Amino acid sequence: MSEQTNDTNKNKMKNIEKTQVADIDRSIYDIRNDGADDYRFDAGLSAEIVERLSREKNDPDWMREFRLRSLEIYNRLEVPDWGPDISGLDMDHIATYVRPKNNKMQNKWEDVPEEIRDTFTQLGIPQAEHKYLAGVGAQYDSELVYHNVRKEVEGQGVVYMDFEGALHSEYEPMIREHFMHLVPPEDHKFAALHGAVWSGGSFVYVPKGVSVEIPLQSYFRLNAKGAGQFEHTLIIVDEGADLHFIEGCSAPRYNVANLHAGCVELFVRKNARLRYSTIENWSKNMYNLNTKRAIVEEGGKMEWVSGSFGSHVSYLYPMTILKGASSHMEFTGITFAGNGQNLDTGAKVVHTGADTSSYINTKSISKDGGVSTFRSSVVIGREAKRSKASVSCESLMLDSISRSDTIPAMEIYTSDADVGHEAQIGRISDEAVFYLMSRGISEEEARAMIVSGFADNVSKELPLEYAVEMNNLIRLEMKGSIG
Repeated sequence: MSEQTNDTNKNKMKNIEKTQVADIDRSIYDIRNDGADDYRFDAGLSAEIVERLSREKNDPDWMREFRLRSLEIYNRLEVPDWGPDISGLDMDHIATYVRPKNNKMQNKWEDVPEEIRDTFTQLGIPQAEHKYLAGVGAQYDSELVYHNVRKEVEGQGVVYMDFEGALHSEYEPMIREHFMHLVPPEDHKFAALHGAVWSGGSFVYVPKGVSVEIPLQSYFRLNAKGAGQFEHTLIIVDEGADLHFIEGCSAPRYNVANLHAGCVELFVRKNARLRYSTIENWSKNMYNLNTKRAIVEEGGKMEWVSGSFGSHVSYLYPMTILKGASSHMEFTGITFAGNGQNLDTGAKVVHTGADTSSYINTKSISKDGGVSTFRSSVVIGREAKRSKASVSCESLMLDSISRSDTIPAMEIYTSDADVGHEAQIGRISDEAVFYLMSRGISEEEARAMIVSGFADNVSKELPLEYAVEMNNLIRLEMKGSIG
């Protein structure tokens, strides 16, 4: 075959490639260790399995009873039927507990088993800890394998522990008082599931008046095939204190369903501030049914920053209860739904205190037939006089086969409130692309610039390393695309 023919064929292939948007390069996240799990429960869910897990964890009696009561509630409640289809999730094929080899938690990376340490190194967790973080917890399947906090942060009286370690420490009374208080098992079927089979997670307590200048981070990695991850995060930021907590999540892709049903409970005391940042890069066989909730007392401030880039199906709506007068909430989120993804995300806020305020600002991007749905719920109670709430959601579809929906809900029980909602749905403007191309920018780069600009106000709110990651993901998505 002649060189000219080869060049012609290459050009044809380039033209074919340019008719579709390339998928995310998930090579970093799809690393897997097939021999990492040392011990796993049989798939399924029963009282015997829950009791076995409780024994494995050496639970106090009250926690064992809590698990069994949660299982009873789980069996009574129905699967949600108002959102994306989750009929492909069958608990009879999900292992609720998987323990990695040599699972003893370490506080030095060199002591973590090599194959597990290599995974976290490729994900950049040890490097991020060295550069940006005051403490890190790393969970692999159902157990924490690494946990460490800087001495100067410990010296401030900050408690950052693995959740199970806290449960077996002097902090047990605090755990018992707050555990699944904001998210009771009765809340929905998968909250009840979490209450029955939770494992791993983090506990943070920031004392009064303490400002943690550098973020803490937990990273959750689900390596096992056909398994679930059910970590519990409990954070208490005491009066006048300040904390930024970062959560990262990822998993390799398998041809069977995996499940994530974690729970996050956040308590923001008087005049305290908490920022909770999340980047989720779950694989496209993951059902992400996570529940997050915060309660904010007088003068407190809760900030959510959320990026959802993975999973097959997501139900994720972080909720804030503005209980105290003059408390405030901000939610900033971005969702990127590609082929085979149905991401149903949003935020909820309940105003019960007077002079409270909230702002929800989200961006969603869908392509290759991906479905992105934004749901918001704003409730302003009778006593929440002079409260203000604003919701803004924008959606960008990169092709004609993708879908984006906006489903806002508002319940206002006082006439003395200021509430607004704004929604925009659209596609990349050909005029904007043409303008950038006329300035010497390639079409591919022009489209990536437009999408990056669309998401810019979200990326500015992310920690530096995650902002870079998000922009890289967007550029990878746009590579080879002409829309």
